[in-house]
Amino acid sequence: MRVGVLGGTFDPVHWGHLLLAEQARDQLRLDRVLFVPAGLPWRKQDRVISPVGQRVEMVRLALEGSPFELSLLEAERPGPSYTVDTLEQLRAMLPGAELYFIMGHDALLDLPNWHRPADIVALACLAVARRPDRSGEEALAEVSRRLPSARERVVWLEMPLLGISGSDIRRRVREGRSIRYLVPAAVEDYIYRHGLYR
Repeated sequence: MRVGVLGGTFDPVHWGHLLLAEQARDQLRLDRVLFVPAGLPWRKQDRVISPVGQRVEMVRLALEGSPFELSLLEAERPGPSYTVDTLEQLRAMLPGAELYFIMGHDALLDLPNWHRPADIVALACLAVARRPDRSGEEALAEVSRRLPSARERVVWLEMPLLGISGSDIRRRVREGRSIRYLVPAAVEDYIYRHGLYR
């Protein structure tokens, strides 16, 4: 069984996340794709983040009717949400499964700074969205200088370049601008009903 793992803060989840998951599912022939909202994102402790319950609910709403699954492994685990802990849990829960950690180009460049990056690479292949405006080989060479084991574990995903980011969506809401077509309609409704990002 081939299992994709897409972790993130998802504050909020948006169409870019869903497109990335679909491209990974299609291109890698994944049997399952898990969305794993971080409970306590250790790299983002310097900024205000929506409560995990709200972020989980937005992911749940976004995934309705999709082939993807919501995983609460990180949301329910106490302490900082480390990717390596999640992959170790999944390895124990799904023995024999091939794990693919789905990530963006920028996340790959930052990977050597993550908690136990060599173990992440040992536990899962890295399914990385190729950016049409950047060289994947240059990025991989840069990462491999600090994390040599990554070189053999990266598979590239062809992905259209979408200029959607959580920070832009939060800013738009704060400024009273439209976020329609940046997030699923159910997520947009949830954001406004709960007064998020004001």
